[in-house]
Amino acid sequence: MSTYVTLINFTDHGVRQVKNTANRASAYKELATKLGCTVKEIYWTQGQYDVVSIVDAPDETSMTALAMSIGKLGYIRTQTLRAFSAAELAPIMDKVV
Repeated sequence: MSTYVTLINFTDHGVRQVKNTANRASAYKELATKLGCTVKEIYWTQGQYDVVSIVDAPDETSMTALAMSIGKLGYIRTQTLRAFSAAELAPIMDKVV
């Protein structure tokens, strides 16, 4: 499994429906499970991003399908980052010349 950090901003439509954000987060978790992903954490934040999500996914295809599936609903825009643990980073650093 790979870990991904998703930075989320509400769209205008999402802000107008903000009272339902916790319900949408539950639906997001269910969808992730159907796609073989696990939502580890969801944080509502202040500042540049409205929400941050941490997801474990079996591959890029599954994570991309999840991001596109939630994005097409029109409530949010996302930016997804692949995250590496120290253990995952070690073999990468071994290849750095």
